[in-house]
Amino acid sequence: MKSTQTYTQRIKTEAKRLGFLSCGISEAGFLEAEAPRLEQWLQNNMHGEMRYMENHFDKRLDPTKLVEGSKSVISLLLNYYPEKTQEATNYKLSKYAYGADYHFVIKDKLKQLLEFINEDVGEVNGRAFVDSAPVLDKAWAAKSGLGWIGKNSNLLTKQLGSFYFIAELIVDLELEYDTPTTDHCGSCTACIDACPTEAITSAYVVDGSKCISYFTIELKENIPTEFKGKFDNWMFGCDVCQDVCPWNRFSKPHNEPLFNPHPDLLSMSKTDWEEITEETFNKVFKKSAVKRTKWSGLKRNIQFLKD
Repeated sequence: MKSTQTYTQRIKTEAKRLGFLSCGISEAGFLEAEAPRLEQWLQNNMHGEMRYMENHFDKRLDPTKLVEGSKSVISLLLNYYPEKTQEATNYKLSKYAYGADYHFVIKDKLKQLLEFINEDVGEVNGRAFVDSAPVLDKAWAAKSGLGWIGKNSNLLTKQLGSFYFIAELIVDLELEYDTPTTDHCGSCTACIDACPTEAITSAYVVDGSKCISYFTIELKENIPTEFKGKFDNWMFGCDVCQDVCPWNRFSKPHNEPLFNPHPDLLSMSKTDWEEITEETFNKVFKKSAVKRTKWSGLKRNIQFLKD
């Protein structure tokens, strides 16, 4: 009979084979340290119009309420750092949105990993999560030693920086658990100093309702005029706090073909973006996360930058 150690090792090897950067495992249970932080963040209305953040408070903090009998949270990282990026003076998209919608790409890999576990171990009850369910993915990734949560509230790693997606498999299988790593932000405040809208209100605290990503993706009404001239040309998402992070000097281009941008995307000029038709939008962003903001939303964002 195989041991817990063997299962753990085989799962991590398979995760690597599927293209994940790294895999860490932690014991499923209540996230005690996160509870007061999440409560405070919601009370301070830092989620803005993202009312869904108020739902499922208990489930967000306890995966055993999401997957009955769950024992382990398997956290996985998938690189999305592109080989080529848009010109800094152009209207910009967050790098994670260059290629195919990550939800589908990662869900597919997670499904394969879960199938592997079922074949290798036997019948396992588990669910795959890619930031669309009430799971505090950064907290779980940090708990399982994949990195530390930086002052910009992103998960950081010394070897890889932070340009990667985080996903989980929550399973009712006992495995060997990893231990958290230490914080290596030190006295650096690059992300806090560089945030164009001062959304990082203090170290490790991000006011989501002031973030450019929130304004350009989540907010359905008009963008408040007080933020005019502060968007640094970002029309969908924002990478400023990641771009300035010293640990991202170590980012290496991904090798996932599905994350490669549509051929037209990097060659489009400011004028091209200003005149983008619905037809071009649908062609360039056919299977992209940018679809979330819709053509009308992207036009609104570009108009806000232009005015």
